Amino acid sequence: MGRNTRKRRTPLATKAVAGAAALALGGGGLIWANFYASAHEESPAQNRTRSATAQVATIDCPDVGQQLSEVPDRARGEVDGELSTLDSQITDAYQRLATTRDAQARDGQFVRNSILGPLKDRRKAIIDRIQLEIDRAGGNADDDLDDLAECQGQPAEQPQTNDGGQDGDGQDGDGQDGDGGQDQGDGQNQDDNGNGAAGPVADDFIDIEDVQPNSRDNRNGLAADGDGGSTGTFTTDCGVNENNVFNSDNLIAAPGVDNGAHHTHDYVGNQDNDAFSSDEDLANADTSCRNQGDKSTYYWPVLRLQDGTEEFDAGDQGGGAEGNVGRILKPSQAELRFVGNRQSDVVAMPKFLRIITGDAKSFTNGVANANSSWSCTGFEDRQVTDKYPLCPDGSQVVRTANFQSCWDGQNIDSANHRDHVAFVQEDGGCPNGFQAIPQLQVRLVYDIPTPTVENGQVQNPYAVDSFPEQLHKPITDHNDFINVMDEDLMDQVVDCINSGEDCQ
Repeated sequence: MGRNTRKRRTPLATKAVAGAAALALGGGGLIWANFYASAHEESPAQNRTRSATAQVATIDCPDVGQQLSEVPDRARGEVDGELSTLDSQITDAYQRLATTRDAQARDGQFVRNSILGPLKDRRKAIIDRIQLEIDRAGGNADDDLDDLAECQGQPAEQPQTNDGGQDGDGQDGDGQDGDGGQDQGDGQNQDDNGNGAAGPVADDFIDIEDVQPNSRDNRNGLAADGDGGSTGTFTTDCGVNENNVFNSDNLIAAPGVDNGAHHTHDYVGNQDNDAFSSDEDLANADTSCRNQGDKSTYYWPVLRLQDGTEEFDAGDQGGGAEGNVGRILKPSQAELRFVGNRQSDVVAMPKFLRIITGDAKSFTNGVANANSSWSCTGFEDRQVTDKYPLCPDGSQVVRTANFQSCWDGQNIDSANHRDHVAFVQEDGGCPNGFQAIPQLQVRLVYDIPTPTVENGQVQNPYAVDSFPEQLHKPITDHNDFINVMDEDLMDQVVDCINSGEDCQ
């Protein structure tokens, strides 16, 4: 599969690190075969002497960006760049974690002394620069940011934080944790899932028929539409990325930073979506949308089938060099629909409004901002957040996302890219001080061969691209949107929704 995106020069130092890692591991990206030789050793004596540190599966670092609610506009660019550097530091530390398993098994303090300690020092230097940049721009940086410098090792056995959607609503014990040997301690580990990638593992999958209907906790991603208020819809058809627009940038979270996402994104709509695109570039770009007045950017991490295929990015940062391997799967359907609000009319979105829904780091951050939802066609009353569904014959995998649909009335973005928008409350209304805007609902449908799970192993799994340390967990799924509709089209969207019409 090719791509259609501007190519920027990757810094030589970054290429050298990635190239060395790939060569050391056989050129296939982040493949780590030796860990857990001791973890699953038959010898009781070796099991007794194995250190707990040797079971560290990934690195959990506090998300500095989420704590930055007040950043002066003229410091935003510098701060975003520093935040991207923090992400790169975690990636480098995780690569070292994954390639030093023998040393970790011999020395119980190796992770602490050789990986986490130096990482803390490097993070503190960047955090100090962030504080300085905020203060120089007239802001007031939080002195407590220094407390976020230290990272922890997260063991493979650590249970995932859950918001009640999976463990507390009838799915635990009903196939979620015990469906036929899917426990990740039963022969698989988080370093190599048997397919040459750090996840997903067998425990990341569930038979959709073992999921209880209507059991997902939708506190994030509540559908805003209903039978009251503004009941119309507007559907925009922007295709399924027929033009092959892919890159590992993130124009919202890391503008001006090459490979700011550390995973590959799939784009529809606007055709000028790299990290260096200005609002003017977006406004002047072509669009894949049938209605040429919609130049909005809609994007999400690609899904891949880990079948050994070497994609165009097999050796690139964001792709195989960071553990995102296998065949990129385009959706067979990409449904983009805007709906109303159960309590009121909606107002027009401002042009260039940016919204991120979900959290690409939710495996380590926890579920506060998670908004993943997986299902199968014919079973869409059964939604899972922290598992990939195994669909029966004739059924397709479905990813859905309901975006925040309450706006603060002033800002098109915020320092942490979240505070300027909010989800509707349980009654369907917006929080105080927020106005209802059209809610974007994205539904992606994929034809994917159902993976085989036997004896704690998964063959030919599919997985969402992720930051390396997030281990391709399904809960890290996320969606991004930049509104670049022209004024006439946005007025039409609002009129359709408020008048109860279904338009496209």
